[in-house]
Amino acid sequence: MTDRTYDCLVVGGGPAGLTAAIYLARYHLDVMVVEDGRSRAATIPLSRNHAGFPDGIGGSELLGRMRSQAAMYGVVFRHGHVEALTKANEVFHLYIDGGDQLRAKSVVLATGVFNRRPPMDDAVHDEAVARGLLRYCPVCDAYEITDRPIAVIGTSDRGVNEAIFLRSYTDDITLISPEASHEFTSDQRKRLEEHGIKTVGGPATLFQFEQDAIALTASDGVMSFAAIYPALGSNIRSELAVALGAKQTDEGCVIVDQHQRTSISSLYAAGDVVLGLDQISHAMGQAGVAATAVRNDLCERGALIRQSR
Repeated sequence: MTDRTYDCLVVGGGPAGLTAAIYLARYHLDVMVVEDGRSRAATIPLSRNHAGFPDGIGGSELLGRMRSQAAMYGVVFRHGHVEALTKANEVFHLYIDGGDQLRAKSVVLATGVFNRRPPMDDAVHDEAVARGLLRYCPVCDAYEITDRPIAVIGTSDRGVNEAIFLRSYTDDITLISPEASHEFTSDQRKRLEEHGIKTVGGPATLFQFEQDAIALTASDGVMSFAAIYPALGSNIRSELAVALGAKQTDEGCVIVDQHQRTSISSLYAAGDVVLGLDQISHAMGQAGVAATAVRNDLCERGALIRQSR
């Protein structure tokens, strides 16, 4: 631990965290980003709905550009996993794996979520994502597979809702159960029938690549699809906020006000860890709001009195 107390520590190096850091640095705040390299955005092969990039941009490239921009304004980076976050006498203490400790007047949590994966070998999973055969965000990329066969791995409300959402892109959708069989309500079955969505028992196994498709084995045998969408939910990385006593939704998202303030004073949250549309543009907008609230709140506390140089 050093004697330095940052104006703000940003936990998370994805689009939300990096946007917050850029804003904070341009407000002349002393800011550090602590990240563990697990941003979901880094796995995006090519984002085609991020405004300003009509030909698309890869997630890693976008994050690299944002990191460079943040560094240009003096943001410093610390790679590591934050194991604990405490607060005493209006100062936050971040404990990083390895025993290091950082202090700050405020914290922005941009820790995001983890996708729950289908039962695939890591190497197969990563190649499928890179080739656009396994996709986690129909809002982001269903446009690219318009009028092609799609599989959704899921059941109940989550699986049914995702399959119906995708129905406006193609009429060839198969909903595959994560378990041996689906357990639908009569209303769910009716909705699926009305939309012409096929249902198949699971689980899906033996994933194999074809030239421009991915094959899997389920209760109906071997089937091929242009893409698979897991509708299995996600694990929200809100542990740090929850440990401090911050309010959360039933699903585990951090609850914030219109300025991204949590229920803990000087603790803010932005991006997928907060309930909302899981989109890069949305996360960046939240981050700009959070950073501005940090700046204004610190100013009200008299913690941002700038000295002449």
